[in-house]
Order: sequence, then C-alpha cells, then structure tokens
Amino acid sequence: MSLLVNQRKRIGIKNIMKKNKRLCLLVMPFLLFMTACGFHPIYGVNKYTPVGAETKFENIYIASIDDREGQFLRNELIDRFYRSGRPTDPQYTLSFSELSESIKELGITVDADATRGQLKISTHFTLTDNQTGEILLERSLRSIATYNILASEFTNRVSEESARENVLRDLGRQTEQQLALYFKRH
Repeated sequence: MSLLVNQRKRIGIKNIMKKNKRLCLLVMPFLLFMTACGFHPIYGVNKYTPVGAETKFENIYIASIDDREGQFLRNELIDRFYRSGRPTDPQYTLSFSELSESIKELGITVDADATRGQLKISTHFTLTDNQTGEILLERSLRSIATYNILASEFTNRVSEESARENVLRDLGRQTEQQLALYFKRH
C-alpha cells in the first residue's frame, strides 16, 4: 500500500515539474521581450540621452505671469527648475497664457447651501527656442481641487486658498513633466 502511495506522489511531482517547465518555456520569451521594451528613465542620463532633463531645465527663462496666482506658479517653477541659480543666457523661454479660474459649488443641501466647492484653473504654455524663435512645445494644462464650505467665512477663505495653492503646485508639476518628456524625446 505504501509503495502505491509513493508511486502516486512521484507521478504527481513529475507532472508538476513538466507543467512548470512548459510554463517556464512559455513565460521566458515574454520576459525577455519585456526587458527589451526600451524603457528609459526621464531624469536619468544614459547612452541615448547624455544630458538629463534637469540640465535642460536650467536653460529655461520663465516669463512673468500676470496676477498673484501667476506669480505663485512662476515661483513654483523657479524652485523646481533652478537648482544652481537662474540662467544668464537661457536657451529657451517658457511663457504662459492668462490663468483661467472657475469655482463651482457642489453638495447642495436642502436649504440650498453648498457644502463643497470645486476650484479649477486652466492655462496654456509655450516653450520657445530663443535663437530661432521657433515654438518647440505647446500644451494646455488644467487642474482641479475641492474644498469644504463651512459656516465660518474665515475657514472658507483659508480652505479656498489652500485648494488654489494645491492646484497651482499641480500645474507646476504638470509643466515640469511635459517639459521633461519633450526634452527626453528631442
């Protein structure tokens, strides 16, 4: 009886080994293909891009943007781009259109009072080559944040301002990402 059980165990193990070999043979080409897909980090330096995106950021002049929100966005980009000081002879100019802001009231109660607010800011930027005047990149950006509307007017102002700053930081992050992708491709 024990001999029969041992034979069954061996047969079961052999089948598992055969199935695993088949599985390995099926999976190995897929894994080899995935490693050769051409993935390259955006900010990294490799044989395809000897200069990283961060180096290119230091050669961008960020033009003034109107209004307080525009200056906040510009300062956010300056903090992100200029790690070792502002450029003396920039190769590119980054300019933004006027920031468009809208506030929508959400979460209306039975008394017709809003309990949530939605803040949306959108803009358009262009990257221009300073030597040729050619527009290299144009993108539209948009970011949305929500905030609570409470009984206190002061609390509402603070919540709205915090949401506005979060939206502007996100626009700065989106701008950096779009420029990094552009410089990685060109």
